[in-house]
Amino acid sequence: MRDDHVFDGIADKFAKNIYGTTKGKLRHTLLCDVLTPHLPNHAHVLEIGGGTGVMTAYLASMGHKIVLTDASKDVLVQAEELFSQSANASFRDNIEIRQQFLQDINDFTPFNVVVCHAVLEWLDEPYEALSMLYDRMTAGTTLSLSFFNYDANLFANAIYGNFDYIAKGMKAKKQVRLNPKKPLSALKVLEYCESLGFSIVEKAGVRCFHDYMRDISHQASKYDELLALERQYHKQAPYMWLGKYFHIIVKK
Repeated sequence: MRDDHVFDGIADKFAKNIYGTTKGKLRHTLLCDVLTPHLPNHAHVLEIGGGTGVMTAYLASMGHKIVLTDASKDVLVQAEELFSQSANASFRDNIEIRQQFLQDINDFTPFNVVVCHAVLEWLDEPYEALSMLYDRMTAGTTLSLSFFNYDANLFANAIYGNFDYIAKGMKAKKQVRLNPKKPLSALKVLEYCESLGFSIVEKAGVRCFHDYMRDISHQASKYDELLALERQYHKQAPYMWLGKYFHIIVKK
């Protein structure tokens, strides 16, 4: 039985917690920064687990064709509302919406770009999902993959003094529904992608500084300076390895 996490029943909370904050705004901006240069003209994009449609709206507004998929009906309702409320509603013609689990997507042949952001960490078998993606993607297809970074999560919990939590393998007795169930090591994911046959094109950290700020009010009051700093260092070691999320562009 599939035990992947689905956001039905908490879609409003999800949207507010993720995209109604500086962390969501910053994550989206940095993902767009890295992904955009790797998009072909008039791309045909499959977005897996696209949630409330923020990335889909961005890509569609650039003229790309997008199939937005998510396992949750509730978040796709929010995506449709986002599209309808946009000042540039004409991009809606570039979008097809499907309620679908990643594992149930069989035909990848129409797509030259696959976007899978913040999905793996919610799956029961994330590495199995990566293998499936490789097997079903056609040669030459670009994959934009981001995921919650296990190593950055451990580092952050050490800073917060959560030593008992770390000692228990960072597994809470009661899983909070907005906390990713399986953070992944960036190095291990990179190694696994290469073992499958993917070529690594680009890698970057997402929120290498934001989540560690001692004065959290600066996340908003100094947002522009923070964004500039993230953009300057998020592709450089050692800072990229501290990104709360890790982002890679790979090609089959």
